Order: sequence, then C-alpha cells, then structure tokens
Amino acid sequence: MQTTMEAAEQSKKPSSVESHGNAVEISLQTALSSGNLEAFRKAVVNTLERRLFYKPSFEIYKGVAGLYDLGAPGFLVELNIINFWRKFFVREENMAEVRCASLTPEAVLKASGHVDKFTDPMVNDVITGECHRADHLLKDYCEKKLEKDHSGEEADELKNVLAVLEDLSIEDLGRKIKEYGITAPVTKNPLSDLYPFNLMFQTSIGPAGLIPGYMRPETAQGIFVNFKDYYYDNGKKLPLAVAQTGLVFRNEISPRQGLLRTREFMLAEIEHFVDPDNKSHPKFPDVSKLEILMFPREEQTSGQAAKKLVLGEAVSKGTVNSETLGYFIGRVYLFLTRLGIDKERLRFRQHLANEMAHYAADCWDAEIECSYRWKECVGIADRSAYDLYAHSEKSRVALVAEVKLPEPKEVEKIVITPEKRELGLAFKGDQKKVVEALEAMSEQEAMEMKAALESKGEMEFEVCTLGRNVSIKKNMVSITKKMTKEHVRVFTPSVIEPSFGIGRIMYCLYEHKFTTRPSKAGDEQLNVYRFDPLLAPYKCMVFPLVQNQQFEEAAKFISKELKSFDMSHKIDITGTSIGKRYAKSDEFGAPFAITVDSETSVTIRERDSKDQVRVSLKEAASVVSSVVEGKMTWQDVWASFPHHSSAASDE
Repeated sequence: MQTTMEAAEQSKKPSSVESHGNAVEISLQTALSSGNLEAFRKAVVNTLERRLFYKPSFEIYKGVAGLYDLGAPGFLVELNIINFWRKFFVREENMAEVRCASLTPEAVLKASGHVDKFTDPMVNDVITGECHRADHLLKDYCEKKLEKDHSGEEADELKNVLAVLEDLSIEDLGRKIKEYGITAPVTKNPLSDLYPFNLMFQTSIGPAGLIPGYMRPETAQGIFVNFKDYYYDNGKKLPLAVAQTGLVFRNEISPRQGLLRTREFMLAEIEHFVDPDNKSHPKFPDVSKLEILMFPREEQTSGQAAKKLVLGEAVSKGTVNSETLGYFIGRVYLFLTRLGIDKERLRFRQHLANEMAHYAADCWDAEIECSYRWKECVGIADRSAYDLYAHSEKSRVALVAEVKLPEPKEVEKIVITPEKRELGLAFKGDQKKVVEALEAMSEQEAMEMKAALESKGEMEFEVCTLGRNVSIKKNMVSITKKMTKEHVRVFTPSVIEPSFGIGRIMYCLYEHKFTTRPSKAGDEQLNVYRFDPLLAPYKCMVFPLVQNQQFEEAAKFISKELKSFDMSHKIDITGTSIGKRYAKSDEFGAPFAITVDSETSVTIRERDSKDQVRVSLKEAASVVSSVVEGKMTWQDVWASFPHHSSAASDE
C-alpha cells in the first residue's frame, strides 16, 4: 500500500531523494530539501501514534489540547534519555540529585518573580473569544508572506521582524499586528488589544483553600529555597551542583506541534552554584576546542546567519560570558549529539536583550532543526544571584555562601544580636524562625528597625517562614554599628542552569531518526526508526518463525536470558509473516531481531543493514547484549558467525 506521504513526495521529488521503482525514500533531509514538511511530519506522527509512542490524552472524551500520554515505547525512550542524562551529567559531575514538591505556595513564586513576570503576549478573537499567542500570529504571518515573495523591500522588512521578534516589546508587537491587519487565523475575525497572560496553573492548598499556590512552572525553585541545606551538606563548599527531573506545568495559550508545546511536560534541570567573582571551570579545557554552530545576538539583530565558533574563543572574546556557562554549552552539545541529534541541525542561539528571562544575565538556547524549523530544546542560563537573593530578602533566611579571606579585613558592620531569652518567652516554639528572620535583615532594614524601636519601642516585623507579622520590642534585639575584623567573605552565589525539555528532545530525535526504505517489491515505503541502542525502547525483538510449541519455548528461554542482561525486548508471537514482523520491529526502532527457526540455533538480524547471522540458541542474548553495551560491534559479529540469507524473510 502506498502512504499519503509517498504520494506527496512523488508529486514533488527533489534530485536529492533516492528513488527505487515507484517508491521514494524520505527523511528529514529530503523533506527540508523538497519543502514537503507537513507530509513528512504526518508520516512521523502517524507511525508514533500507531506504535503507541505517544497519543492525545483523554481521547475517548475528545481530548484536551496540550496533553499527551506516553505509551510503553515512548515511556522507555523518555527513561533512556533521562538515564543517559543522569549518567552524563549527575554522575560525571558528582551532582546531588533531589526531588522537590510540585505544588508551590504563592509566596515562593511571588519572590521569584513568576507571579508578576511569567507571561506570554495574548490576543482574543473579539467575536468567539478564542485565545491566540500574539507573537506566534505575527511569526506565521511573516513566514507565509515570505513563502510567496522572498525579495523586495517588504520581504526585507518581514525578515527583519522575524530576526528581532523575540526582542519586541508588548507595545511593538501590538503595533505590528495592527499594521499588518492580522486577524484570527480560522475565523478571520478582528483581534483584541494585546495583553500579558500568566502561564502558571493556579490552585489552593488545604481543605479551607486559604493557602494560594501554583503547580510549579519549573523545578528550580524547590532547589533554591533548600540551598542552605544543600550547601551545608556539601561541606560549605562551592561550586555546588544540584539536579532534578520532574513534571512541570504551564498553561500554554495555544498548545500545538505535538510534544513540542504541551501544558504538562518533563524537565531535567541542573542548578550549578558558583562564586559570582569566579566563574571559571576546571574542566573547561575538555570542551574548549569544540567547534559549534552558534548564533550570537549581534548576528541575529544584523540579519546574519549562525556561524561555527570554537567554544574557547567564544568565551575568551566575551561572546559567552563565562567558562562555566561555556562548559555547559559544550557538555550539552556532546550530550545531544551522543543521543543521536544531527550535529548539522543543532545550534546555540543567544537570547536577545528583551527576550531574556527576568532573572538571566546571559542565556543560550540549544535549538534543534526539525520539520517545525528551529526549536529550543535546552536552555543554558546564567541566572546570576537573582533567585537566592530574592528568596533571602522575602523569607529573611540568609541563602549565602562564604569563603575564607587570605588576610582579615577591618570593616564597619551592622551587628544584629537577637536576645534569645526574650524572644523565647515571647514566641516559644517559633523563636528559631524569628531569630533567623532578624539575622537575615539587610543593612537598610536593620537601620529602619533600629530607628523604629528607639522612637516607638516596638514595630511590626514580617516573618515569612511563619506566614505572619510579629511584634518586636526594644528588649528583643540589639542593633549596633561597629568596626570588626572579617575573616570570611559572605556572598550570594550565582547559578548556571542548563534546563532540558525532555519531550522536545524526544520529538526532534524521532524526526532525526525517521526514514523509509523500499519494500522488496519496491512499490511501497517501510518506515524505520534508526535509533542508537542507547535510545531504542526495545533493544531486541524476538520472533518464533511459526506458531510452534518448541519455538515458543525457545523464545521464552531467550527472553529470560535477555532479562538477565537487563535488555528491554518484546516477543511477537502473532503468527503474521516474518517480513511484517521485521517491518514492525523497524517501526519500533529495535536495533536487532532474533528469529527462532529451530530448537538449537537462531538468526540475529541487524536493523540498518538487514544482514543476518546464525548463532546458537544459548549465545543469542549474550551477542545482542555485547553489541548494545558497546563491547562488540556488528562488524565483529558479522566476522565471527555464519551469515544467513533467506528470501522468505526479506521485506
């Protein structure tokens, strides 16, 4: 049978597409060359949904936009990515991996800036009320106009708009939408004025609903508020890296593009705390010679293209603001390419000034090219000291680090001395939290309290950890200025954060690894996912050639052996033709298929070459395990075992 994809490709076949008879081989490369992106995308998604890699959630109730479920193979791919991330970053860098709460009190996200600033620009269809993300409407308008006309003054202007789109203020964005007469995409109705929409899901905590909260939009805040504990656990030493994976929630205005823009998704984040006066990295030389496709902000605003830069030179010239940020850019590059991302379709784009998150000092996105063009999949941000400082100020708990000075330094210092006996009598079990809040006051706050206590004898004081104000009297605290010798420098650490969108990485890998090849007759295309063994959901498929008690027992023996090697696999005893089962195995991306055609020996088929060797029943699982784990190559296997050829089993 010929697929819709094949028909579309045949109607517009570029010279770079390989053809065999009436069938056309397709991949992301040929789709980008031919412009048949939508047809390619449909072929990828149809295969993923048919094999249950993922599917829309709650489909029997007509589903909800932006929510997806992972089936068994998709969940295994996600686990493989996370496990490799854990090995590549957490274990390699001796990071502490933690798990923090998803429900977050409003006070935490108010302090972090998310309540006020975590927004996207939105407009409404004035007739239907349907919501649209304004920057997406402007981007779609410009791209569609440029598809029709690539040259001329108008085209140059549209290209410039696309180049600085992320840098446009809400006012400029609104003006462009009105200037171009952009309307609602489906109804063509006029649009409302543009306004910011907060992306967090709001909720209340507790049966009385008295504690306002949100579902976390990122995993980072749980780490920041616990910094003091992690710092002490690390022996009060920096750098300190804390990692976390988990679901986050964002109420996207117009979720689309499948796994690329969803309302609930998996993040893997690293918070690497450093001294703001020393952002060097001892392992930076390991990545400094990498040549990476980079897109600095100067090139973006001047309309130039991304260019290859040597990472060490990018840091030394200040294009990347520190060695530590550069180190993680290099590590992210290696991580993605080892997963299977095409390095020619991977670039690192620097955020424009107005595009920067409210906390960022410098930020680069690892963008991967797919059928939706370039998509951000990893953000590597220098968040400066913003988060720890903000939480220290709001909670009145000092989230700071210290380093011993080479020589003591004499400085005038505010000395805050809580009178613990008086505080204990007044606040009993809450004494410790009041003491911590007093000691965490800034110099300005301490002097204001001193003046208030001297003039009035008492004042109201907010203790964030208690969630209320308390009355502080003059006899409860002493605030003085005096010259003192400092033996340590106390500071608020900066943090470098690589944040990985696992779903986006997954989808881009699906497109990068998808291809087709002709059937034996050459009249239809067979889909193949060329996953590396590292990524493949099933390392091996096991097929009894025919429905036969002895063959099925042999298949169960191989399955038991594969389990002993911790090899994920799937047994197919459907009884369909072996060719169809090989085709199914290829759609799952299994690198190997074991066919049981006797009680003493089996064949092992390698997916990409379709070559087969014959091995003994007892050796089969061991051979597959050795290749998957990198102890042998397929070439080694091919040279060591008898070759097998069977026209009946060829697709």
